[in-house]
Amino acid sequence: MAVFFNAFEIFEMAEQIERNGGSFYRKVAEATTDEDLRGVLLQLASMEDDHIKVFSSMKEELAGQPWAQGFEQENEAVLFLRAMAAGKVFDTQKDPAVLVGEMSMTDTLNKAISLEKDSIAFYTGIKELVPAEFGKGRIDAIIKEEMRHVRILSERLASMSEF
Repeated sequence: MAVFFNAFEIFEMAEQIERNGGSFYRKVAEATTDEDLRGVLLQLASMEDDHIKVFSSMKEELAGQPWAQGFEQENEAVLFLRAMAAGKVFDTQKDPAVLVGEMSMTDTLNKAISLEKDSIAFYTGIKELVPAEFGKGRIDAIIKEEMRHVRILSERLASMSEF
């Protein structure tokens, strides 16, 4: 049976990705003794919370829009999002925070970078489906912020390896 996506389901997935990200950053913040790093991680968690609000708002605004009811089955972005939803790229149902404590801080930061890159890929797929007049610019802003998260985490990782 074919999987069929509509905008509501896609934004639900985006909200779950952000919930997972916020949970992950909070768990890592609890696990670190580095106060500066803790502050950075809590700031990232707060940003993820803000992204949830954006996606929730978009979901509400898009309810009932004809284009949001369903997407062409052979659309490349839909096929990509379908693969992601099936857990083939990353599993939105598995909270990455369960990994905290099992890895070194270096490995944890590398995992955070990987999760941010996955979210960028997912949001790029969403962007392909959303018409400009229905919020493509807001998705672009979130992608840029996720890219900033990768930079922040990468800089922190580089500073740790300098010692």
